[in-house]
Amino acid sequence: MTEQKTIAVLLRLANDPRPPARIATEGARIRSRGIRQIPNPADLTALEEALALAAPLKATVVVFGYGDWRMDDLLRLGLSLGATRAVRLGGEGMEWGDATANARLLERTLQILDPVLFVTGDRMVDRGDAPAVAMATAWRSIPTVNRVLTSTLKTDGLEVLRKADRGGRQRVRTPLPCALLVAGEAREVSYPPLESVMASLETKIEFWGLPELGLSEHAIGKAGSYLEAGRFVTPRPDPIRVVTPDATLPAFERIISLLSGGIAAREGKMHLGSADDAVTGLMRVFASAGLLPEATS
Repeated sequence: MTEQKTIAVLLRLANDPRPPARIATEGARIRSRGIRQIPNPADLTALEEALALAAPLKATVVVFGYGDWRMDDLLRLGLSLGATRAVRLGGEGMEWGDATANARLLERTLQILDPVLFVTGDRMVDRGDAPAVAMATAWRSIPTVNRVLTSTLKTDGLEVLRKADRGGRQRVRTPLPCALLVAGEAREVSYPPLESVMASLETKIEFWGLPELGLSEHAIGKAGSYLEAGRFVTPRPDPIRVVTPDATLPAFERIISLLSGGIAAREGKMHLGSADDAVTGLMRVFASAGLLPEATS
C-alpha cells in the first residue's frame, strides 16, 4: 500500500491595505485595532494552483496557517474550495516573532506534514515579500521557484513558467518535492459552492501548539527572534503660524502681508564712496557684530 501524498498550502491573513491605517508606537508595524484583516490574495491563488495539481499528483491538499481564532474562517474557506484537511498553528509564545522565528515554525510544520509539494503566495498584499517562507524551504533543502504563473507535472518533476525580470517569462524544471511561490495573477480564484461552505463548517480544524510541534518556547515567537521591535515616535506637527495683518492697513497691503507670512522685505541700501570708505564701513559692521578680535592693550 502506497503512502498518501500531500500538498501543503500556507494561508495567511493580511491587513487591509486600504486606509485608514495607523502606525503602532512599538515596532514598525500597522496598528491592528480598527483594521480589517483579509485573506492574502496570492495565497488563495496558490491554493487554486495546488488544487489543479492534486489530481495529477494523486495527492490530498492540506491548508494550514498560524494565528488566533480569526484564522479559522480562512482555513474553512480553504476547505470549501477543495482542501481535505486544515491545521491551525497557535498558542502562547508564537506571537511577535521575526522572520527567523517564523521560519523555524514553518520548517517544523513542513517536517511533520512532509508534503510532496509546498505552495503559497509569493507576496503579502500589506507588506510585500515574506522572507520566512524562503528561509524555511532553504533549511529543508527544498527546491523553490518564485513568481510562478503555471506549473505542469512531468515524469521528472514539475515544469514551471515563472515571471522573469523586465516582463519576461522563464520556463524551469524542478524535481519533487519542491516549493512553489505563486504570483497573485497566476489564476482566478473561484467561488466555493454553498454545499461546500456548509460542509466546511462541520469539518474539524486541527490545532497544533508547542507540544504538538515539539518546539521549545525559546525557539519561536519573541523569545526566538534575533530582531527586537524598537520604539519610535512621530514628530509633533508644527503648524505654520499665520500672521494677522493690521486691520488699519489698506486691503492690498493686508493681502501682501498674508502672502508673505508677515515677513517684511529688507530695505536695500546703496553706499557710494571710495575703496577706503568701503573698508572702513565693513570693519565697522564686523566690529558691531563681534566678528573682530578684541584689541589687546
